[in-house]
Amino acid sequence: MKKLILTALLIAVFGLTAHAQQALFASQNIKSAEVNKDNTVTFRFIAPNAKKVQIAGDFAPKAENNPIGGMVGTGLIDMKKETDSLWVYTSPKLASELYSYMFVVDGVVTHDPNHPYLFRDFGTVSEYFIVGDTPADMAYNYKVNNVPHGTLSRRWMESKMLNTTRRINVYTPAEYEKNPNKKYPVLYLLHGSGGDEDEWVHFGRTCQIMDNLIAQGKALPMIVVMPNGHPAMEAAPGESSWGLYKPFHSRVYSGDGTFETHFAEIMKWAESEYRIQADKQHRAIAGLSMGGGHTNTISRLYRNTFDYVGLFSAGLIRAGRGKFYDNMDELLQQQIKDGVKLYWVGVGTEDFLYKSVQDHLQLLKKYGQKYTYRESGDGHVWKNWRIYLSEFAPLLFK
Repeated sequence: MKKLILTALLIAVFGLTAHAQQALFASQNIKSAEVNKDNTVTFRFIAPNAKKVQIAGDFAPKAENNPIGGMVGTGLIDMKKETDSLWVYTSPKLASELYSYMFVVDGVVTHDPNHPYLFRDFGTVSEYFIVGDTPADMAYNYKVNNVPHGTLSRRWMESKMLNTTRRINVYTPAEYEKNPNKKYPVLYLLHGSGGDEDEWVHFGRTCQIMDNLIAQGKALPMIVVMPNGHPAMEAAPGESSWGLYKPFHSRVYSGDGTFETHFAEIMKWAESEYRIQADKQHRAIAGLSMGGGHTNTISRLYRNTFDYVGLFSAGLIRAGRGKFYDNMDELLQQQIKDGVKLYWVGVGTEDFLYKSVQDHLQLLKKYGQKYTYRESGDGHVWKNWRIYLSEFAPLLFK
C-alpha cells in the first residue's frame, strides 16, 4: 500500500513539473517579434477582451500621443484582431538595425510575453529584436556571431575621492588571456545622463560590436573601460548596496566637475589592473550625450593623455556653467597645440543638441582643430550611438 501511495505521489509531482515546464508560454503560446526572411517582422499578442492593441516602437511613424514617450518608441501602430483573441501586425521591410518596442493595450503599456528579450536602460525596460544577417549589414555587428569572443568583467574599484566603491565594466579582447605579456590600447567609453555603466553593454552592444570588428580585422584588439558617470552612484540600479530601489536621476555632483576630477582615479585603477599601454598614443576616450560632455572636458583637462577623442551627440558644457569650466576655451587651445590624432564628432540632424554641436564645430574651426564629422538622421537615440561606435573604433590606434 505504501509503495502505491509513493508511486502516486511521484506521478503527481512529475506531472506538475512537466505541466510547469510546458506552461512556460501557455497563456500566449505563439511567436512574436518574428523576423521574416524578407526582413519584415510579425508581432502577435493574445488579448480577447481588448478593444485596441498597439505597438510603440522606434520603427513606427512619429506620433505626439505615444504613451511611453521618446525613450523607447517614436510612434504607435494599430494591430489587427485576426481571431476572437489574436492580434497581429506585420511590418514593412525594415532596414538593418536593432529595434525596441512595447505593446500598448487599451492605453496601458505592457511587455511582450512571447519575446523575453529585454533591455533595461536605467529605469526604462523594452523588448528588442535585430534585423540584418550578413556582414554587409550594420546590425550584423550587434549580434553574437561565430567569432572569438572577448570577456566582460564587472569590477569594483575603491574611490578615495568619493569615499566609496564603484562598479566598472571592462571588455578585454578574445586574445587577452592568451597573450599574458602583451599590452593593449584602451578606449574609455562614457554613457549619457540617463544611463549607467551597463548602458553601453546592453543598449550599446559594445561587446558584440568589438568582437565582430576585431574578428573582421576592422578594429585592433583593445580594452574598453566603461565606468559609471554619476559620482553619487555606486553602480547601476539594483547592482549596489542601495538595493532594489526605483531608479531616479541624481543631481548630486551634476555638472560641477566632480566626475572629470574623479576620472584620474579610474585611469589609475584601470592601468594598474589591466595590461594597458599607458601613453597618449594608445589611449582613446569617447562618450554619448553627458558622456560626450565629459569626454570634451576630460580630453582637455588631462594634457597629452588622449590621442583619440569621440563626441557622440555630446552635451557640451561651456564657460559660465561653473568655476570648474571657466577656462574651457584656453584648455581647448592648449589641446590643439599639444596635438590630437583623431577628433571625431557625430550627431543626428533631429537631435535637440544639433545646434550646440554645430556651434562646437565652429569653435574648432576658429582655433584650427581638424576634425572628422559624421552627420546622421534621427535624434538623440541609440540607433545613432551604436553606429558611431562601429565607425569610431576602426579608426583607433592606427
